[in-house]
Amino acid sequence: MSGPRILIVEDSTMVRITVKRTLKSVDFEVDEAKDGVEGLNKATQAAIPYDLILTDLNMPNMDGLTMIKKLRETEAYAATPIVMLTTESGEDKKAMGHDSGISAWLVKPFEPDALIETVGGMLF
Repeated sequence: MSGPRILIVEDSTMVRITVKRTLKSVDFEVDEAKDGVEGLNKATQAAIPYDLILTDLNMPNMDGLTMIKKLRETEAYAATPIVMLTTESGEDKKAMGHDSGISAWLVKPFEPDALIETVGGMLF
């Protein structure tokens, strides 16, 4: 039996690899997307909705906030936990994120244990 399904939406390959490795180490099932357009498509076309989405803010093609707003408009993702993982730490950005439906905000670089604790706390 596999753990909860998580979608990572991040334009940095190295960050995606690190996040995926960290989450898989505690038996989460992880898919990935390289930008908001791909993330939105993967999420909305999934046969079974993801249990949690982890996204960057600043990405090409579609930023994280735009993707989140579009996901929140769907029934499948209206209440799904969404974690913003970004280098942005300003209060104005955090307020915009929370207004868009962000469940939690983690600043890069992150500690693997903090990521596991945040994600686990939203799922269990």
